Order: sequence, then structure tokens, then C-alpha cells
Amino acid sequence: MKKHIFISGRVQGVGFRHFTKSNATTLGVRGWVRNLADGRVEAVFEGTEKNVAELVERCSKGPRAAYVENIEVMDVKDESEFDEFRVRL
Repeated sequence: MKKHIFISGRVQGVGFRHFTKSNATTLGVRGWVRNLADGRVEAVFEGTEKNVAELVERCSKGPRAAYVENIEVMDVKDESEFDEFRVRL
């Protein structure tokens, strides 16, 4: 399963990318996360349905200092087969 997500709110400058990478690694989810110029965080998650759903749920809450206003989740049809989870700049 693969999902493309956009997270808005107070999600930059609060450790959101590190939080996402740490949780993705724990859950065995591959993909990437990055900050966008408009203040949102963008990510792609690839893994089992259960683990991707759990990571989306964790990101809907975010780290302690974050305030998530909205999370957009879109299905992605292609399977790119990421090797790991990375923080993109």
C-alpha cells in the first residue's frame, strides 16, 4: 500500500519530520517526508496496509509541540519500492 499525504497546521519547526521518520522506522514503513514552502509537511508512505494506516494515524496527531489542523491522504497506484524512509530537504 502506498499513500501520499499533506499535513497542515503548526507542523514545521516542531520536529515533525524527525517524528515521522522515527515512527516510520519503528513500523517498517518506507518512503519520505519533507517541509513545503507553504508551511505544510508532505510525505509518501509505503508498506503494509496496517502499518501505513497506523503511521497516518500517528501523523494526524503529530509530535507534542505540533498542532495538526488537517491531513490529506491520497492513494498512490504505483509501487516505487522504496528501500528506507528518508527526510528530504
